Amino acid sequence: MNITINTSGLDQWMALPPEQMFWVFLGNFGWIIIAIVFLWGVLKVYELWIKQQWAKTHKHILLAVDIPRGNEQTPKAAENMFTYLGGAHGTQNFFEKWFLGEYQKSFSYEIISVEGYTQFLIWTPLESRNLLETSVYSQYPDAEISEVDDYTKNVPQKWPDEEYDIWGTEFLFQTKWVYPLKGYLEFEHTMGPSETQFKDPMASLMDLCGSLRQSEQFWFQLIVQPTGFDWIKESEKEIDKILERKKKVDPSYAMRGLEALGNASETVFPIWQDIDPSKKKEEKRPRSMMDLSPLEKRRIEGIELKASKLGFLAKIRVVYIAKKDVFNKAKVANGIVGYIKQFASMDLNGLKPDLDHTMTRTAYFLKEMRLNEKKRLIFHHYLKRSDTRGLKMALWNIEELATLWHFPIEANVKIPLVQKAPGRKADAPAALPLAPKEEKVLPDIFSGLERGAGRAGRAGQNRSEATTVSAADDLTKKDAAPPPNLPTA
Repeated sequence: MNITINTSGLDQWMALPPEQMFWVFLGNFGWIIIAIVFLWGVLKVYELWIKQQWAKTHKHILLAVDIPRGNEQTPKAAENMFTYLGGAHGTQNFFEKWFLGEYQKSFSYEIISVEGYTQFLIWTPLESRNLLETSVYSQYPDAEISEVDDYTKNVPQKWPDEEYDIWGTEFLFQTKWVYPLKGYLEFEHTMGPSETQFKDPMASLMDLCGSLRQSEQFWFQLIVQPTGFDWIKESEKEIDKILERKKKVDPSYAMRGLEALGNASETVFPIWQDIDPSKKKEEKRPRSMMDLSPLEKRRIEGIELKASKLGFLAKIRVVYIAKKDVFNKAKVANGIVGYIKQFASMDLNGLKPDLDHTMTRTAYFLKEMRLNEKKRLIFHHYLKRSDTRGLKMALWNIEELATLWHFPIEANVKIPLVQKAPGRKADAPAALPLAPKEEKVLPDIFSGLERGAGRAGRAGQNRSEATTVSAADDLTKKDAAPPPNLPTA
């Protein structure tokens, strides 16, 4: 049985000039490509619309976290805090994703400085408030958490602005995310008193925040989104690549059929038997740890160490806003880049600013128009705490997150303008009668700031208008008289 293939049409098409070849191909098959691209676009638009409809039914809140006075907790406490936050992860089935618009919500861990006054904040979905507060209180029992208004509403909302200027950028990994950053454990040493053996990298950021003058604001945002465990496979692939291992493929019925067909061909067509077995290419043996260089060994160890801890999708976004007469981009831009470079391991990974897409700078043609557009986008993305706009989120583990966002250790970092909790909490005596607790009004953390006030005045003015406290809270004060029925020794 002979099979004849007619290639005359293909030969005629190949003989045409290039421009005619294009139009003939487009007329016969191009509509398929156009239809696929059109359907893909419609699907993406529908996905965005259905997600926006679902998001309208949910609310987010902003929580101000006053760090414990005299904090001695290392970043290990923040690592445990992020671990507990992993409970917010959920999976969506086909119906929930494409008909209800459900998606995995994210959190925003923020550090802001308004004229030198520094505050730690967390942006969270309303339904996750209890989870988030538990994650903080379980590691920092003396912290204070209160709901506040969004500070981003107190600056111009449209850019460019006649009075204010803005600079911002996002940060990305220098190489593949499977390689880890320098963790907080690498900032420890064995010299000096025990309370100073940990050199807190947060010190440089706190100093930068405290250096801001009147009409200056600096915002640091760490977007965090819980995720599953599929990312570990990418780490395993990178290790296999270094060790030059072949890709593992599970045998299937199709593969077995091809293998049987090959064996049959050797029997039916003895021509294949003429090949000299000695000329067959020898399989390359996978490399062992003994065959690796010290750099390759360290990279494998780093990949395995990162994959051993819980992971989140995350990215960093920063914004600096000030009046044009005091705007000092060099101070803030160089300062934040210097802070970020502390976590770089030259043989593993590091972070760098995104110069090409999100940073508010331009070159060459239409510079002013493109610069204004970048300013508008970076502010809008920060305002919305967007996890989809801007750079794509990468995989971080909890140690990396805790290294960049944790409460500074007071023995290592002098932070006089950071809002702190008023004091340590103590339990009241068991026999103490309690009056009904009155509701506590939570003031806006920035509503009391005055432009002409000094730093110390602004730092202490934040919650000076705190309202009534219950009788039980009054009795826990240091100068309160003990109750008459309290047993004494």
